[in-house]
Amino acid sequence: MPKSKTVYVCGECGHVAPKWSGCCPSCGEWNCMSEEVRAPVSAAKQAPGTAAVHAGQSMAQRLEEITSGSEQRYNTGLSELDRVLGGGIVKGSLVLLSGDPGIGKSTILLQICEYLGRTINILYVSGEESAHQIKLRARRLGVTTESLSILCETDVQTVMEHMRSDKPGLVIIDSIQTMSIAELTSSPGSVTQVRESTGAVMRAAKALDIPVIVVGHVNKDGNIAGPKVLEHIVDAVLYFEGERSLSYRILRAIKNRYGSTNEIGVFEMLDRGLCEVENPSLMLISGRPKNTSGTCIACVMEGSRPILAEVQGLVTTTGFGNPRRMTTGFDYNRLAMLLAVLEKRAGYFFGNMDAYVNVIGGLRLDEPASDLSVALSLVSSLKDVPVKDDVLAFGEIGLGGEIRAVTGCVQRINEAARLGFSRCIIPKYNIKNVMGEVKGDIEVIGVRNIREAFEASV
Repeated sequence: MPKSKTVYVCGECGHVAPKWSGCCPSCGEWNCMSEEVRAPVSAAKQAPGTAAVHAGQSMAQRLEEITSGSEQRYNTGLSELDRVLGGGIVKGSLVLLSGDPGIGKSTILLQICEYLGRTINILYVSGEESAHQIKLRARRLGVTTESLSILCETDVQTVMEHMRSDKPGLVIIDSIQTMSIAELTSSPGSVTQVRESTGAVMRAAKALDIPVIVVGHVNKDGNIAGPKVLEHIVDAVLYFEGERSLSYRILRAIKNRYGSTNEIGVFEMLDRGLCEVENPSLMLISGRPKNTSGTCIACVMEGSRPILAEVQGLVTTTGFGNPRRMTTGFDYNRLAMLLAVLEKRAGYFFGNMDAYVNVIGGLRLDEPASDLSVALSLVSSLKDVPVKDDVLAFGEIGLGGEIRAVTGCVQRINEAARLGFSRCIIPKYNIKNVMGEVKGDIEVIGVRNIREAFEASV
């Protein structure tokens, strides 16, 4: 009888090594090798929880012979969630929902059960909470549907049997790190268990044409726990962003085979659960100080939606030998580059100044179009001259100090005009593309460099 053997598996890429090492030889990550006991090959090669595949289903088909029926999606009752998913939940899809602990993953899934329960049956598999605990949370959220079934189980094979026998319209697994396969000797949450459990759920979802939403935990670095192949198996990866101390949450699609990955959904955590924020721009810029230096309004494109956000910059004389640079919601290396450009090309000296940048509301500005608003907030704080309250600015800053053109200029300007801004500072090269397309009474100013932008904003 073959004996079990001990191997070491990388938690990032799944590489298997016969002995432990501090650095993974495959992906180069440090301190990611964990010990696992592998079962004999004869037992491990069995595909637990897999639906049998008929011989006719494995035959190759020509593209023109495949019938493409109408795409079937389930609306969740939350328009912000439907937007991120690309229009709703696709039948037979596998969606991974992840985020920090306590950010609202289980809450939003239980909320959509109330709306979806009107038309389909839902199976909620919980490996972390008891049925009584889920009942208490459902009562607090106002979930009273009779089409919701609770299954407190951690064995994947049992979950597969319920999917085959009950044929639910939607399956929710909370969470995938608690699921395990009995044939594997490793503990739940290990790389092998997470990979094989997700693979078994995926095969059952495709064979039975049942959409499945699985909840995934995150590690201490904020990445999705488990092997990287977990994100490759699923059809969509949704990630909750935001601080638990703040009430606003941002749902972002990292991967989506059935829609765009640029869309975001904005929610607010209240005592009755997560509520949609229909106008995130108004939410992000509300309560901003008036006639205060160091603030500027930016506009970024999240998919097809322009979103306004307040950028705050603070520049003060340093009390240390080396000045500090800190950012919240903005890339640290991008800030260092902007400070170097402001010194070299525009003549604003930050060498003995601490510089801080903060984006209000928990939003993260990854688009280069936010460069101009960040630079204006820093210059405004350095000069102690406030940027006018009705001014909005966007544009990418090059290493030569020039303001470069950006995309989606008309949508950004129209959104600013709708929210009451009277002046918009944009790159000079975008002026010819926006003339005649702007709606509303707003002055559009094109600038070539940072100095022109600052003079036009005060």
